[in-house]
Formats: sequence, structure tokens, C-alpha cells
Amino acid sequence: MKKLIFSLAILCFGLISNAQRSEIGGMFGTSFYMGDINPSTLFPNFKPCGGILYRYNFDSRWALKANILFADVEASDMGTNNGYARNLSFRSPITEISAQVELNFFNLYNIPARNHFSPYIYVGIDVFSFNPQAQINGVYYDLQSLGTEGQGLIEDFQPYNLVSMAIPFGMGLKLNAGKHISFGLEWGMRYTFTDYLDDVSGVYFDNEALKIQKGNLVAQLADRSDIIHVAGTQRGNSKTKDWYSFAVFTMTFKIGNEDTSCNIRYNLKPKSNNSGTKY
Repeated sequence: MKKLIFSLAILCFGLISNAQRSEIGGMFGTSFYMGDINPSTLFPNFKPCGGILYRYNFDSRWALKANILFADVEASDMGTNNGYARNLSFRSPITEISAQVELNFFNLYNIPARNHFSPYIYVGIDVFSFNPQAQINGVYYDLQSLGTEGQGLIEDFQPYNLVSMAIPFGMGLKLNAGKHISFGLEWGMRYTFTDYLDDVSGVYFDNEALKIQKGNLVAQLADRSDIIHVAGTQRGNSKTKDWYSFAVFTMTFKIGNEDTSCNIRYNLKPKSNNSGTKY
């Protein structure tokens, strides 16, 4: 996994030296999660997010973008799951490094009298870290190390990894504001390869065994309903993976001062207006 993160970082930032094709900037917006504790609601309990981005424009249609994003997500059965009596909740920070390919619907230029805006779509791959936590009596506890579903107490059932991969995809709108600045709006989903973003996936472990072997705190965090569940009762849906999402405003600065198409030189024929004057 460390090799993969390193390779993505090289892919994300190794092209910055070619200034004629580059943009660099930042983004800020909101983030949310979907999974066992929020099955279907968009933008519930949305939290702030932000980060930096680098874009390498191959031409007026295609670009490679790299992101480093920081966010928080949270959900609760009472607030985002119709008051489900299971009564579980969590919060988690997320740090994401991603590489994405963008396709502009229209040719996008920085040149006067040429198109300056375009909707776009993107898809890519990312590596992200997370750390689900839950609260008891005003104190938050890291859940992964506690093994709330019996991780570490059953042979071949070890704690899940706090680093995972995801497939980012989404859509946006870009606007070139002159030669040097570009603005954008973007919304994207991340399909992850983990079902433990919320620390909920499998079945309830024997609560008395958790008390004996891990303590009363772990038993409380594992089952927070009014009636303690029988061991083996479904706690989450292990057949589905978790999602998280970003909706952000972006602002980038073009590196280089040329009047080019997406910072790439094109041999464009001059246009003429009705008076015959070329521009």
C-alpha cells in the first residue's frame, strides 16, 4: 500500500515542470458519507472539506488532475437512518490522494473570442485514510483498535486497514477567467473498497464475551441499542461497500503567461468580423 501511495504521488505531481500546460490551486466545499448508517440520503450532516489540486492539460478537451483533499464525515442512526433503534453513530476524518482524467464537453480556450467555459466529467483512482470514532459521555474513542465486531478475538478475523482505495467519479463546470485564473464547481462520489468507513459491516459479537475480554467500554460501543442483540444478529450489510462524496468550488492559477488553448499552443486561424478586421 505504501508503494501505491508513493506511485500515485509521483503520478499526481511529476508533470508540474511543464509550465505551459499546468494549473495549480485549491478547493473548498462540503463532504458527506453513505453506508450502513446513512443508506440513501444525499448531503446529510455535511461537513467542510478542502485541499489542493494540480491539473495538466493535454489539449482543449482532456486533462489529468491530481487532488489532495481533507474532510470529515459523520452519521448516526437517529439522525440519518430514520431513527433506527440500533443507535450507532460515528465520525471520521478522511485524507485523500487521487489522480483523475477529465473530459471537457466543449473545447476550452484562454484566447479572446474562443469558448471560455465547459462542463466536464471525470474518473480516476485514489488512496485515502480514515479513522472511525464514536462518542460515549462526551468522549470520542477510536473504534478500529477496539474491535467492536470481535476483530482479534476470532481466528483470521483481524482489525480492518485504515488505508483503502476508492474510485472517484463525477462532473463539474470550468470557467477560464482570462489568461491566468480558472474557476470551477465540482461534485463527485467515491466508491470505496472498504465497508468499515463507519465501523459497521458484519454481525454482532457476543456482548458478554466483549465485556470479559475487552471491557465494558468496547461492549457499549459495539451495541448501543436498548435491547442487547443476540450474537450473530446482523449489525451491518457486509455485501455493500461505503461511499463518500465531495462538492467543491475550485480556483486555479495557470503557470505560464501565454495566450494558449488550455495553456497549450494551437495553430488557430485568425477570425474576421463583419468589417474584415482580423482578430
